[in-house]
Amino acid sequence: MEIVVRTETGAVRGRRENGIAVFRGIPYAAPPTGADRFTAPRPPEPWDGVRDAAEFGPTAPRPPYPEAIDRLLVERFIAGEDCLNLNVWTPDPGAVGLPVMVWIHGGAFTNGSGSEPVYDGAAFARDGVVLVSFNYRLGVIGFADLPDAPANRGLLDQIAALEWVRDNIARFGGDPANVTVFGESAGAMSVCTLMTLSRARGLFRRAVLQSGAGTAAVAQEDAATITRVLAERLGVSPTAAALAEVPTPRLLEVQQQVSAELQVAPDPAVWGERIARGSVLLPFAPTVDGALLAQRPAEAVAAGAGGDVDLLFGTTSDEYRLFLAPTGILPFVTGDHLAARLAQAGLDADAAKVYTAEGRGEEPGDILASVITDQVFRIPAYRVAEARAGASARTFGYEFAWRTPQLDGSLGACHAVEVPFVFRTLDRAAPLVGENPPEELAEAVHAAWVRFAATGDPGWPRWTPETRLTMRFDHPEAAVAADPHPATRRLWDGVPL
Repeated sequence: MEIVVRTETGAVRGRRENGIAVFRGIPYAAPPTGADRFTAPRPPEPWDGVRDAAEFGPTAPRPPYPEAIDRLLVERFIAGEDCLNLNVWTPDPGAVGLPVMVWIHGGAFTNGSGSEPVYDGAAFARDGVVLVSFNYRLGVIGFADLPDAPANRGLLDQIAALEWVRDNIARFGGDPANVTVFGESAGAMSVCTLMTLSRARGLFRRAVLQSGAGTAAVAQEDAATITRVLAERLGVSPTAAALAEVPTPRLLEVQQQVSAELQVAPDPAVWGERIARGSVLLPFAPTVDGALLAQRPAEAVAAGAGGDVDLLFGTTSDEYRLFLAPTGILPFVTGDHLAARLAQAGLDADAAKVYTAEGRGEEPGDILASVITDQVFRIPAYRVAEARAGASARTFGYEFAWRTPQLDGSLGACHAVEVPFVFRTLDRAAPLVGENPPEELAEAVHAAWVRFAATGDPGWPRWTPETRLTMRFDHPEAAVAADPHPATRRLWDGVPL
C-alpha cells in the first residue's frame, strides 16, 4: 500500500510494509558530485510531483572491508551519485509527537551506509519510534583535510541530515524536540563529536554511544601529512581540485592502501615520528580543524560540552577480537609482542598479570585483545562518562557481554555484535551472531533503547564515577553490575589516550 508525505522539498511516496510506513532514499542534500564532490552539503533541489521513495538510494563510495571482516559484516552497495539520502520508518505519519531515533552508521569513517540490512528500522517503528538512518560522505571524500575545501565534510553531512529531521520529521509523526542520535563505532564517535559542536546544538536531546567515544579525531598536522602522502601516491597535488579529477576506484584503492599501512607499522621516513608513534587511530576521522571542530571531543566534553544531552554509553566485552580473531593471528602472539604493545600503550609488563587475574585472558593473544579493547574503546568511553560527573543531564552505562559462537567462539563479545540485538534484526546478521542467537536478549536490549529514546531512562540506575553502575547484557541473564573489571580499569589511570 502506497502512502505520500510532503516534505519541505517535495512529496515522497513510501509504502506500508507489515503495518509500518517506510520511506527510502529521500535526499537530504544535493548529490556530492562534480564541483560539489568536496564542498559543504547544500539543500537538494525541490521537485514537482511525487518522488518515489520505495527503494534505498545510492550508498557513498567506499572500498570493501578487509576479507577477514567482510565475511562477518554484511554490506549493501548501491551505485549512483545521489548518496546523501536518508530512510524513515514510522508507525504512523499521521501521528503527533512520537519519539525519534536517528542512526549514524559505523565503519571506521570509510565503510558502511544507512541502508545495511542489519539497520532495518521496522522493530523501532513497531514500538512507537520514528527511526531515521542516512548516508554521509566517507574516507577521502568525506574527511581528508584539503586546503581548498571545507574540513569535516562527513560531519557537515551528518548535521545536514539532522537539520532535515528537525524540519521534516513532524510530517512523519515524529517530535523534533525529542530526538535521540545513536551510533556504533565511527557512528558513536560521530555522535560524541556532534554533542560538542555548536553547529549541532539543539538538534537532538539524547545520545547513545555504542563502542565509540571522543578520542579518534585527527590533529591537523597529521591530517595534512595523510593528505600529502595520499596525493603523492596518486600523482596529483594535495588539493580538492586535483583529487576531484581522480577516478573514484583509483581514489578508493590508494585510500585503502594508506589505511592498511597506518594500521600496521608506519615508516617514520614517510609518515613522520608522530604518526609512526601511533598518533592516528583512524586516518580519515574528523580533523581538529580549529573551526567546526576546535578540540578533540573528549576534551570538549571535559570542558562541559554536551552536558545537557542525556547519554547512554557502553561497549562490548571483547571489542577488538573482531579485528584479531578472524585473521587467525591470536595463537601466534608471543609474550614479547604483548610486552611491546603494553609499553607502546603506556602500561608496564606486569599489567598482563592483572588482565589474567581478572579473567580477561591467559594467553598473550587473548590478553592483547583485551588491552586494545580497553585502549581504543572501553577507557575512552569511561573518560567521557567521568567528564560528565557535573552535567545537568543523565548518564547511563552498559556492557554487552554475550559471546557469539561464530569462528568456534573465538570472536567472543566482539565489536558490532550488539547491533542486531539493538535493531532486533538477528536474522540479517547470521554470519556474525550464528543461526540461533538469543531472541530474549534482543528483546531486552531493544526495549532499553526504546525506553531511553522515549523517556531518557533505559531502565536501570544512573552511572556515576562513584558507583559505575552498568547494565551487563548477557544470556540467560542481564543484570546491573557495579564497576565491571575494576582492576584493569585502574591500570589506565593517568595514561594518555
